[in-house]
Amino acid sequence: MKALLLVAHGSRREVSNREIRSLATRVREIESDFDHIDCAFLELAEPSIPDGMRRAIHAGAKELVVLPYFLSAGRHVSEDIPVEVDGVRTEFPDVHIMLAPYLGASPGISRLLITQAALA
Repeated sequence: MKALLLVAHGSRREVSNREIRSLATRVREIESDFDHIDCAFLELAEPSIPDGMRRAIHAGAKELVVLPYFLSAGRHVSEDIPVEVDGVRTEFPDVHIMLAPYLGASPGISRLLITQAALA
């Protein structure tokens, strides 16, 4: 089984966290190679990244892609998230865990910005 975990920062504003959960739900509705799609948060909201990863693994994931839903490669993307992912990798050495490039590194982000701006 292949799983995708969208990782966002997390917020004290629950409405912001609900936006990420809603995004995960919308992504689930798209046909893909992923059998399990969920979200997790770096801080301020639940589930944490390790808990989200464990949840996917306990659901049967043998491959897990962790995708940082961040626009730039700041400290969270370059340091904090990899540390969280590595901790779970150590815990589950038989699961193939991949850290995808952060959202802002996507080649499609430029087109998305133009599309979004056209809605104004």
